[in-house]
Amino acid sequence: METVTIGFWAVAVLVLLAVAFDFMNGFHDAANSIATVVSTGVLKPQQAVLFAAFFNVIAIGIFQLKVASMIGKGIVEPGVVDHHVIFGALIGAITWNVITWWYGIPSSSSHALIGGIVGAVMAKAGAAKLIGAGIIKTVLFIFVSPLLGFLLGSLMMVLVAWTFRRTSPLRVDQWFRRLQLVSAGLYSLGHGGNDAQKTIGIIWMLLVASGYLAAEAKAPPSWVIWACYIAIGMGTMFGGWRIVKTMGQRLTKLKPVGGFCAETGGAITLFIATAMGIPVSTTHTITGAIVGVGSVRNASTVRWALAGNIVWAWIFTIPASALVAGAFYWLSLTLY
Repeated sequence: METVTIGFWAVAVLVLLAVAFDFMNGFHDAANSIATVVSTGVLKPQQAVLFAAFFNVIAIGIFQLKVASMIGKGIVEPGVVDHHVIFGALIGAITWNVITWWYGIPSSSSHALIGGIVGAVMAKAGAAKLIGAGIIKTVLFIFVSPLLGFLLGSLMMVLVAWTFRRTSPLRVDQWFRRLQLVSAGLYSLGHGGNDAQKTIGIIWMLLVASGYLAAEAKAPPSWVIWACYIAIGMGTMFGGWRIVKTMGQRLTKLKPVGGFCAETGGAITLFIATAMGIPVSTTHTITGAIVGVGSVRNASTVRWALAGNIVWAWIFTIPASALVAGAFYWLSLTLY
């Protein structure tokens, strides 16, 4: 592929912007990892974010870079990428993240980034430079990941209820308060493993486009990988309570057993998607799992109107971030 001439400082600024997005991803999506463990009272918010951040970072040693490869090479033709595209994509994603965080709406940082990439590339070269198979697979999992989370969460709840049907509720509560630490840790591993790789992928794309890395490289430099995993962990440490409240308290009330089932179902979904190299939304996944658990207990306990608002935010994420990214692509092109 052809490379474009990009100055070192331009690349450095874009890398910093990508790492800032990764930090914001952790900040914005911290609720996905800790909402249930906070809602059930197993951990206090300050304890929970430290716990989740630790597992976000250690995911670096567990997952292969399949998601990063999909973002870097599987969504758009590599030859179309330049610094204007990367700038537009990141600003589009960051803008949508800030808007949804401010209003406490659990939207997807992942799909905001994908929408940003798509919007910036379309502004430059039209839809012909998009890779259809990668886009279709990613869009399909917008629906598959929450559905799978819903099914696994509700199935876990049914199995646990049947297994412990003769055990006193107090003892079940005590056991699952401890077990929820395991499920929360697993979910945070999945969050770090899938989400950090999206930023790794966009930096990888930038380094190849600017000639700092060969197109044939099997992986980006190790400093990229470490920077992205540490950034998402730091972001989680400073995560926003606004979305934690929506996910863990307002959507449906959870007990430790429900929190365990939701997190375990969500974690399995994330592990499957990461192994397949598919960038999925941790927000969609845990929301589906929480609703699945709540509906098994009593469908009336799920606040379906709030769930509907969340779904609308999901639907608008890719087109909204794409529009912003396209506008900032043209702004970047005009100014620089």
